[in-house]
Amino acid sequence: MKEQILAVQHMQDYIEDNCTQEISLTDLAKVSLFSPWYSYRLFKQYTGLTPAEYIRKVRLSKSARRLKEEECKIIDVAYDMGFGSVDGYQRAFYREFGCNPAEYANHPVPIQLFVTYGVKFKELRKEVIDMTNVQNVFIQLIHKPERKVIIKRGVKATEYFGYCEEVGCDVWGLLTSMDSISGEPVCLWLPEAYRSADTSVYVQGVEEPVTYDGPVPEGFDVITLPAADYLMFQGEPFREEDYGEAIVAVENAINKYDPSLLGFQWDGDNPQIQLEPRGERGYIEMKAVKAK
Repeated sequence: MKEQILAVQHMQDYIEDNCTQEISLTDLAKVSLFSPWYSYRLFKQYTGLTPAEYIRKVRLSKSARRLKEEECKIIDVAYDMGFGSVDGYQRAFYREFGCNPAEYANHPVPIQLFVTYGVKFKELRKEVIDMTNVQNVFIQLIHKPERKVIIKRGVKATEYFGYCEEVGCDVWGLLTSMDSISGEPVCLWLPEAYRSADTSVYVQGVEEPVTYDGPVPEGFDVITLPAADYLMFQGEPFREEDYGEAIVAVENAINKYDPSLLGFQWDGDNPQIQLEPRGERGYIEMKAVKAK
């Protein structure tokens, strides 16, 4: 992998670990092993943001999560997240999300949180995947209740990277700001019955109770899925740079698995589900089954 990409990744990792502290261009230059001027240029080239813009977005999104999930004072969040004043924090929050922190804390609505995608993953996508070391995949039967799913459709996408090219990766930040019965957003491969004309098989969304009547972000659709059984395939924990191998291991396990061993057959009337690849828990996909 190019040393310039690794340098930017090191800067991103440093910001993630130290975002509540004062971060200077000199600090970033030290971890990138390039000059401050060249580090700045590389960061802007590969992330599309200056270091200052990136740090501000990280801090604001982390502060929004705190306001939603914790009982905390605006002044404490502002100073904890490295803002010099409450007024400055409130203005920055409003410019970023279109509402002030107090309003959001009292009545959280879907907002566009900033997702810190590591630049190294774009490069890793291009590399040949080595499956020499076969991973174990854990299989579990789970039940999902009838539910609504608020989804953002693409055009022709059949997988994550194509979806990001069509819709933009920022959708995940918006979805992350929303409550979900599963505790996190989901990616779905939709059967034909749930697809609109000229829309993608692959979508992203959040699962809500079937009684949900709350806000739906502009440009999103709501579908209702029936109660269904799923086989959950979960791979081993993995290093971030090995996410490609982790995904392939689970997909291979799904393709080879015979659900009749448990008295089931695949249920093509319900969507296949993908969760965010997280190294600490392993990669997860879920495929619907029904009794034979």
